[in-house]
Parts: sequence; structure tokens; C-alpha cells
Amino acid sequence: MTKKTLTVAFAASILLTSCYSYTSVVGKGAQGNTEITKWNHYLIDGLAPVAVSDSKQMANGSENYTVFTRQSFVNGLVSVLTFGIYSPTTTTVKY
Repeated sequence: MTKKTLTVAFAASILLTSCYSYTSVVGKGAQGNTEITKWNHYLIDGLAPVAVSDSKQMANGSENYTVFTRQSFVNGLVSVLTFGIYSPTTTTVKY
């Protein structure tokens, strides 16, 4: 492989990454348009949780809600700037 090919492959691997996300549906899922968003705080690239939001409490007692957890661009930027020592994620509960 040439140096140019390696450079393109490396650039593509950095630029084409995406932030992870997952969605959980509780009960029948969100029945309204109310949303609450909180950050979750982790150390060492997410291995050690410091403060994690409680989705059931965020749903304010609702039995039907949707939980969307992701690493947003801002979360990823903070993680990169701290070299992965602090790695936050964002949780949004819609009910």
C-alpha cells in the first residue's frame, strides 16, 4: 500500500465515524410531546459511571415513555478534549 492510500484510509476512518445511540421503548412508548434531557457522567471512556440519569424518574411517573441515549457531538468533543478521562452521554426521555 502506498502512503497516499494509507492517508486516505486513515482520514476516512476518522471522518466517517458516528456517535452511538440507542432507543428503549417502555410500555407503549411516548404518548405525548414532553421531553426531559440530562447528561450522564462517566470516567475512563465510559468504564466507570459517576452519575447516571434515572429514566423512570425523568418520565415523572409515566408508565409509557421512550428513552433515547446517545453520545452527541458535544459529548464526543468533551471526551476528546479530556483524552477519554471524562466521557459524558446524553439521555432524553419523551413521555
